[in-house]
Amino acid sequence: MVRAGLTAVRLTEAAAVMADEKGLDKVTLSALARRFGVKDASLYSHVKNLRDLRVRIAVLASEEMTDRIGTAVAGRSGKDALVAFADAYRQYALDHPGRYAATQMRFDPEEITDTTGFRRSVELTYGMLRAYDLTEPDLTDAGRLLRSTFHGYIHLELSGGFGHSRDVRESWSRSLDALHLCLKNWPSRDDGNKK
Repeated sequence: MVRAGLTAVRLTEAAAVMADEKGLDKVTLSALARRFGVKDASLYSHVKNLRDLRVRIAVLASEEMTDRIGTAVAGRSGKDALVAFADAYRQYALDHPGRYAATQMRFDPEEITDTTGFRRSVELTYGMLRAYDLTEPDLTDAGRLLRSTFHGYIHLELSGGFGHSRDVRESWSRSLDALHLCLKNWPSRDDGNKK
């Protein structure tokens, strides 16, 4: 019998809150069942397993994050769009560290095929980068540079890895200035082959 009030959406939202409060690694089916005052078995009518639950958290987070980024970059281009994109990305991760961590998992393509958040993330990134006159394969390379820079910075910030007294927001701002210059002066394919 399905427990009244339990749905996949409700379980996912509760698990996302738990991930933000305690960390994604602390989200288990047992912990979630305790939160709802039910037995673990009651959850299996709504989610397949722990992996399914964590993917659902990631999908929820990707939709929330891309909504935030999309709103931030609307009507902007160039450096203004880059800064708005990066600031929205970073603030989402700081506001929702557990959900953000879920978006960084490795996914099988079939797990996220029918979702919009991850696809929209790529579209927003490429849209912003096209203002720098980048085309493939440079779009992909630049997108990877941005993601690794943003993620690395955020990971260090969330884990307390910046011990210097300089304000991390100032360093973030200067990092975005440097990324803008890098994107404006993206090396041509021929430049990379010169010795």
